[in-house]
Amino acid sequence: MERHRGAVTLRNRAIPTSTADQRLLDSRGRSDWKTKDAWRALRILSEFVEGFDTLADLPPAVSVFGSARSKPDSPECRLAEELGGALARAGYAVITGGGPGVMEAANRGAGEAGGLSVGLGIELPFEQGLNDWVDLAIDFRYFFARKTMFVKYAQAFVVLPGGFGTMDELFEALTLVQTGKVTRFPVVLMGVDYWGGLLDWLRDTMAAEGKIGPGDLDLICVTDDVNEAVRHIVEAEAVLSAEQEAVREEAVARVAADQQAAAEAAPEGPAGSR
Repeated sequence: MERHRGAVTLRNRAIPTSTADQRLLDSRGRSDWKTKDAWRALRILSEFVEGFDTLADLPPAVSVFGSARSKPDSPECRLAEELGGALARAGYAVITGGGPGVMEAANRGAGEAGGLSVGLGIELPFEQGLNDWVDLAIDFRYFFARKTMFVKYAQAFVVLPGGFGTMDELFEALTLVQTGKVTRFPVVLMGVDYWGGLLDWLRDTMAAEGKIGPGDLDLICVTDDVNEAVRHIVEAEAVLSAEQEAVREEAVARVAADQQAAAEAAPEGPAGSR
């Protein structure tokens, strides 16, 4: 057995029985807070610094989520591999959790297509390890630091069939977009049959009872077509770029108008001063 903690590698008996996240969030360890949490804060800060520094020069990227338990010959893994290749050919790096299953398939597709394949690993009680198709990898202790990197450096999210972790990433992304905490970007669900029941419940129960707004389901693009998914991402980025350029042009025009108005309102100098 082997576990990685940044530059540190732990094996066999050196591997602790709990994770850093568990020790941080476990309320039974309250008596340790005054002596240990200050140091934990520095460790948390170091994870953000490491992530920001490593990923700062990343090209436009798409975060791909899905089950680590999916078999290589499963429909979702085949779809993820095709998706990874299509994203790479469209000029995007592919970011995954770096593990097996759907994550490995997406990384493999991107790598074989000549794209940059990124893996953001996490310390777990059952060590998964980074898959062999990751070009650039970071191992995190804390889920919240890792989640920040998934959002900060992605132009879109694509979510394939998965379990609790995948659902967590999906709904966090939708919440951030819905509340305007991040610049609007597309969220794509791939696996129409898999997600059908969830989408029915969101529409017929959550939206019907007013728990979400009428337009909130429009935040999600659902498809099994890789080309449609990539096209949706590219078009959304183009629309957003055009909107941002229009805002910049409006700001420049406003400043120019204000300067002209100030110049016209300025009093003339004394007679003969010209």
